[in-house]
Amino acid sequence: MTLVLTEDDVRIALDMPTALVAVEDSFRHQANGKTLLHPRRRFELPERVFLNQMGAADQTEGFMGLKVYSVARGVARFVVLLYSTTTGELEALIEADYLGQMRTGAATGVVTKYLARPDARTVGMIGTGLQARTQLRAVSEVRKPKSVRAFSRDPVRRADFCEEMSELLGVEMIAAQSAEEAIRDAEIVITMTNSVKPVLCGEWLAPGTHVNAAGANFAFRRELDDEVLRRASLITVDSLEQAKLEAGDLIEPFKQDAAGWGRVHEVAEVVAGKLPGRGNADEITLFKSLGIATWDIAAASRVFARAQKEGLGKHILGEFRAHG
Repeated sequence: MTLVLTEDDVRIALDMPTALVAVEDSFRHQANGKTLLHPRRRFELPERVFLNQMGAADQTEGFMGLKVYSVARGVARFVVLLYSTTTGELEALIEADYLGQMRTGAATGVVTKYLARPDARTVGMIGTGLQARTQLRAVSEVRKPKSVRAFSRDPVRRADFCEEMSELLGVEMIAAQSAEEAIRDAEIVITMTNSVKPVLCGEWLAPGTHVNAAGANFAFRRELDDEVLRRASLITVDSLEQAKLEAGDLIEPFKQDAAGWGRVHEVAEVVAGKLPGRGNADEITLFKSLGIATWDIAAASRVFARAQKEGLGKHILGEFRAHG
């Protein structure tokens, strides 16, 4: 029988500490060759209706599956299909909007744990949407910031974000009046926007800053200017294959410097201890996050396990079988 889990079920079953452990484990499995990953594929229908799909298998966890989501009229609808790698059974069908927000935030948290300075306590943010909330929640789990400066174009959303996150995290939240004001002197930077033009300038970065660029995941979108890349001592991504398809922040600059890709590493190698991370306190480090299906499978497997334990969701009677 297949277990069907709704958004409400996922919110019960998945907290940020669990998501952090799941994604950190998935990075290690990736670095150790225990995962298979298909980058995101998209097709577009008329009137900007999209269907997106991405798949992965984690041999250590014993699960494989797909995340599929549509985008139409500005609304996205997500689902994860979770299969057993042993039996091939469809174990769970999971609504995955919240799951996706949590796993994306958790990835930023994990990488911040490994690349930000241990004493980093100030955060600068550009973007205050739903995804920004889980980004900050995850970073707060690994670095305990004393203050956060956040900027977005809409002053009302900016103020609401700061009020909400201050109450949730008990941290000083400052609504910055510009992107530069948010970023200057920050020790940890998070960008979470859909911008097609850079919103973060490398000249604003203080020595020792760690940057998480987690927003743009189309080849024509950019959050970072070229100076960010020039100043970064270490450039990491979640998947090199996917970055070469989607990371406009790297694709555009490297059109003029193809050798630049030689500076880019998969961050899983750092998490697994196969690649040195930060070399010293003054280095600027960068994580370009695109979102990969191994994180979805990792988070979904934890949701499935807790749902079984606590009796969440509903079962579909019968089996999904292939008929020849």
